[in-house]
Amino acid sequence: MLAIGVMIWLGSEVMFFSGLFAALFTIRSRLQYWPSPKGVHLDVLQAGIFTLILISSSFTMQWAVWLQEHDRRAAAKRWVWATFILGALFLSNQFYEWTHLPVRWNTNSYGSVFFITTGLHGAHVFLGLVAMTFLAVRMKGRLHGDPGELGNFQAVSYYWHFVDIVWIGLYSCLFLLK
Repeated sequence: MLAIGVMIWLGSEVMFFSGLFAALFTIRSRLQYWPSPKGVHLDVLQAGIFTLILISSSFTMQWAVWLQEHDRRAAAKRWVWATFILGALFLSNQFYEWTHLPVRWNTNSYGSVFFITTGLHGAHVFLGLVAMTFLAVRMKGRLHGDPGELGNFQAVSYYWHFVDIVWIGLYSCLFLLK
């Protein structure tokens, strides 16, 4: 039931981010320069590297789920922490970008859409990191998991994969589309 509930909730998140993408494309259609205003340089390579880091975290999370499904809890916990580290690296880069971009959220419409979309995505990444922390702490000190543990693993992994997919769309739209 947890997995079904998470999928329904993720459906609402799809609608939420669809609204953000709609706003992004509406604003983009009105701007003369894209992906950023003249004079604003986005580091596509750096963002691309951290995009690959975030994508790789989906693989580490899925490996943790597989290990959990095969009752290899200690290894699963290590891979959850590996996923956490990759997600934290990505979030650190987001913070760096937010503090070093010459445009602010209130500078122009591009700044608004950039900070709102990446900020809300960053909040979702942070919540995923919190969920992973609870998942790892839940496993602490027990030889065998409780009946709901695998469901929690799967739910967190669905959420994490969703966050990664959303970022691929945002990276493509904010950094790559001309």
